[in-house]
Amino acid sequence: MVARVATVAFEGVEARPVDVQVLVSSGAVAFSIVGLPDKAVAESRERVRAALVASGLAMPAKRVTVNLAPADIPKEGSHYDLPIALAIMAAIGAIPVDALAGYMVLGELALDGTLAPVAGVLPAAMAAVERGLGLICPAKSGPEAAWASADLDVLAPISLVQLANHIKGTQVLSCPSPAVGQEGAAMPDLKDIRGQESARRALEIAAAGNHNLLFHGPPGSGKSMLASRLPSILPPLSPREMLEVSMIHSVAGILADGALTNRRPFRAPHHSASMAALVGGGIHARPGEVSLAHNGVLFLDELPEFQPQTLDGLRQPMEVGEVLISRANRRAVYPARFQLVAAMNPCRCGHATEPGFACRRQPNDRCMAQYQARLSGPLLDRIDLMIEVPAVTASDLILPQASEDSAAVAARVMRARNLQTRRFQELGLEEGMTNAHCPPPVLEEVAQPDSAGIALLHKAAESMRLSARGYHRVLRMARTLADLDGEARIGRLHLAEALSYRGNIGRVAQVG
Repeated sequence: MVARVATVAFEGVEARPVDVQVLVSSGAVAFSIVGLPDKAVAESRERVRAALVASGLAMPAKRVTVNLAPADIPKEGSHYDLPIALAIMAAIGAIPVDALAGYMVLGELALDGTLAPVAGVLPAAMAAVERGLGLICPAKSGPEAAWASADLDVLAPISLVQLANHIKGTQVLSCPSPAVGQEGAAMPDLKDIRGQESARRALEIAAAGNHNLLFHGPPGSGKSMLASRLPSILPPLSPREMLEVSMIHSVAGILADGALTNRRPFRAPHHSASMAALVGGGIHARPGEVSLAHNGVLFLDELPEFQPQTLDGLRQPMEVGEVLISRANRRAVYPARFQLVAAMNPCRCGHATEPGFACRRQPNDRCMAQYQARLSGPLLDRIDLMIEVPAVTASDLILPQASEDSAAVAARVMRARNLQTRRFQELGLEEGMTNAHCPPPVLEEVAQPDSAGIALLHKAAESMRLSARGYHRVLRMARTLADLDGEARIGRLHLAEALSYRGNIGRVAQVG
């Protein structure tokens, strides 16, 4: 008789159903696993064998065949250990065959029979809810699974023996409670910034409308310091956004202790990051930094130091908000709706714009051109704001701290975000829509300038040679500026400020 246990295989953040089938038959003693298992699944034979022995059972001296169906989907990861062990136990009569019929199972076995946490429990729990099943997972992953639904039947045992005792009725497992991540250390505050009022203003605009931002200035001017304070003025994640972020982090295996948090992700990869690390991919099509920053911030310091090909890989995710990773035998889609914040020096030596500085290698203009040419025009066209961050002088540092802290700025940002939420909900758009991602047809309706603004926009479009994308991004930014001022209509001043930030980007593109 064939014993069956339900589990899942992951394709991106989707959990596809997998049927673990075990047949114990007469013949030469063997233990084989079929169904396109990877190395981790193939090695589960030894973990399952040792865990059964530690739990007081022994592998039958017969031929044991494990089939992971459907057989044409690659099976990756260690979460198949527990469903394979339970199916073998059911096949040899150690537990009732129908005891696991209403559950989806995943978990990694240690050699002593204890269960180790695995990646992807939250997407698996969501899939179990959709299929009307319960979920069996390791104890440390239980708080993560409990977020899927209050009605989900979750069994989170510590060991294989504890689960077997529960199935037999000699021990009762309690349902785990959802875990909330600890706030941890306080976020860096804007009150630490001395001077840089223009950069602070740009940071507030970027936070209010979820706009992409580029800081441009000499070394030591505070570009990284400013970027690190962006999370302190961003609104917390909504419940839907928190679930989206947590599902990606769960698949990536970085959800700490199964606890969810409402803090927006802030990812800052080093400039040596590869294309697969930044965008996603590799042998197992894992999520990259752009997906781990979903609904949060991706900060790229020393932007021109990244490989140009790697940076151009960001162009499509910035436009469509997701990444499609295709391999010969895999296809995975990961969400990637992130806010790009970048920082760069004017040249490799960093001081080409300083008065009286002369580059030793070549003229300053050529030094800047060669360095900034590493950034492609299409990538710069997708950035909404570029702000010059001048060097901080000693007199700036002597000044007292800024009177306005992150909490005051965050309150204005939240008011602007609330205006956007109400506006887009009335138009029937998805929850969490921001000005930066407003579709062009809707943008023409919600970002209609007044007559003076239209005249200014016509002149600027010709003199600045705005692309269609650049034109829409100026309108989106002007809409955010109007929201910060509480204005229903975009005025000439809003457009003038938006165009000033856009003009900085044009100058960098021309130098490059």
